[in-house]
Amino acid sequence: MKFEGTESYVATEDLMVAVNAAITLERPLLIKGEPGTGKTVLAAEVAKSLGAPLIEWHIKSTTKAQQGLYEYDAVSRLRDSQLGDDRVHDIRNYIKQGKLWEAFTGDTRPILLIDEIDKADIEFPNDLLQELDRMEFFVYETSETISAKHRPIVMITSNNEKELPDAFLRRCFFHYISFPDADTMSTIVDVHFPDIQHELVREALTVFYEIRDVPGLKKKPSTSELLDWLKLLMAESLPIEVLKSRDPNKLIPPLHGALLKNEQDVHLFERLAFLNKRGQ
Repeated sequence: MKFEGTESYVATEDLMVAVNAAITLERPLLIKGEPGTGKTVLAAEVAKSLGAPLIEWHIKSTTKAQQGLYEYDAVSRLRDSQLGDDRVHDIRNYIKQGKLWEAFTGDTRPILLIDEIDKADIEFPNDLLQELDRMEFFVYETSETISAKHRPIVMITSNNEKELPDAFLRRCFFHYISFPDADTMSTIVDVHFPDIQHELVREALTVFYEIRDVPGLKKKPSTSELLDWLKLLMAESLPIEVLKSRDPNKLIPPLHGALLKNEQDVHLFERLAFLNKRGQ
């Protein structure tokens, strides 16, 4: 069982090594990297490559670790008991299985994605340590232990919004997805737009990396934003000369709303254009 990339996902050699190492060690794979570098998509592509089911647990700021195991709906049971519902006699009717329960009891080895773990409370990762280590948990309401039939391949993403506990990090295999260089990015573009003009890609990538290199930029454009921009450039049939011109008085690229996502960065480019104009 080895991941070697897919037709729709350009995986670098070091990323493939990391995925396969985590599978071999049976450790969770912790993936960090800039937003838009394909961290979340990676789990779906690994599942596709290995022919494994994908179970996705998208974490929010209000998510608790217990929700990944199960939730007991005591309120519904109390209401049903007052109404004389026969369901009340079986407590299992009020237990909602979580994503870990689903991953543990599947008939085949699944990919379990815990997406953006850093959004949750700081104690969230520690609360999952024992379950991810032992691959089992206890259901107090029914006095049963749920153990993994097949140890899931666990993939965890983080955007570095907060530091993760050392005890949790020790149990993971870590990989940072570096931002793609121009050659790798060109390959990614070819996968998504196989019929695109190579000259357009070359000029667009030059503009794209120039924007990322501007000092003081609050949010650098990502891979997904580049792909959106290229799609717009093709849809609008803009001449390549527009990208080639490099007019210092018009530093903001055409259709820049796909690349610049806040007013501070737009104003930064406007100021740079104004300073260039004054310096002429």
